Amino acid sequence: MASHEQGPERKRRARAQEGDSRRKHTINDVARMAGVSKKTVSRVINASPFVKEETRKAVLEIIRETGYTPDPQARGLAFRRSFLVGLIYDNPNPQHTVSHQLGILDALKGTGFELLVRPVDRTSPKLLEDMRGFVERQKLYGVVLPSPVSENEDLVALMKELGCRYVRIASVPMDDAACMVVSHDGKGAADAARHLADLGHTRIALISGPPTFRSSVERRRGFEAGLAERGLALDPALVKQGAYTYESGITAAGELFALENRPTAIFCLNDEMASGAYLAAREHGLSIPKDVSIVGFDDAPIAARLWPALTSVRLPLRDMGRMAGEMLVPDPLREVQADAHEVQPELIVRESTAKAG
Repeated sequence: MASHEQGPERKRRARAQEGDSRRKHTINDVARMAGVSKKTVSRVINASPFVKEETRKAVLEIIRETGYTPDPQARGLAFRRSFLVGLIYDNPNPQHTVSHQLGILDALKGTGFELLVRPVDRTSPKLLEDMRGFVERQKLYGVVLPSPVSENEDLVALMKELGCRYVRIASVPMDDAACMVVSHDGKGAADAARHLADLGHTRIALISGPPTFRSSVERRRGFEAGLAERGLALDPALVKQGAYTYESGITAAGELFALENRPTAIFCLNDEMASGAYLAAREHGLSIPKDVSIVGFDDAPIAARLWPALTSVRLPLRDMGRMAGEMLVPDPLREVQADAHEVQPELIVRESTAKAG
């Protein structure tokens, strides 16, 4: 480890070599300038906890001054892994997946890692067999598991068995914080309930998502809790089963609008179903928000493009993907916030909600 006295000389040598634009620095150069072994530099680069803080800072200082970047192929050989990250997903909402994908790519920019996107059928009896083959064939460095795939404990156990790093994205904590991005969906749904109740709505309907999705369960739980805070309860007759798809939103909302005593407000557990509810309202000759207020969830790009613009609970999906990527691929030069494993939903109020008539 470099001593305090070596500091000025080390900096001078680093800056001198930095000035030679024709020369690309190697890990051996960094080790020599920092006065440590090549193995220690490798540990610092890969965020190993088995490095003294003083040593870590010294090595990072040299890396910054020289502009050294690790060679992905060399690192891959050292770890017997490719520099590939997998996104394993099963979600009927394509925008949800695309947003996560863009966020992961944001995190991987400049790291030498590439992203492989792998759709799956999480109900398939061959899921674990297929995922074992996927990870082993590609020699994946790690995987991002968004919901509902993240809720499969057998799949997580398989990743551990294979020694494949993973980060789970879910609506509630399900694992160690170091491998979780938590979105707290229930809090956002409670905000939606309070918003509608404060507008004077009492006959409020719910279009739920698939019951096998933890997000659907958490969003409904949060919504009911928010209603209870305002002295209201969810009428079972006003709950319709959706599938997180546009078509299911049309069907479910149409059934609600056909009721003799129809609801004055509807909370849809994602924006795709809320979009379907818009069409159903028009088919029944109803005006939004004059006749019915509608709230969605996710705040996907379509929310602001609908007319009238949709009130929705915003989840920063791209940020969640970026956070998962940053947790999966540590960068010693990147500042990581202490609460980087969780996000807070936010209700975005637009023109689709109004006071009850």
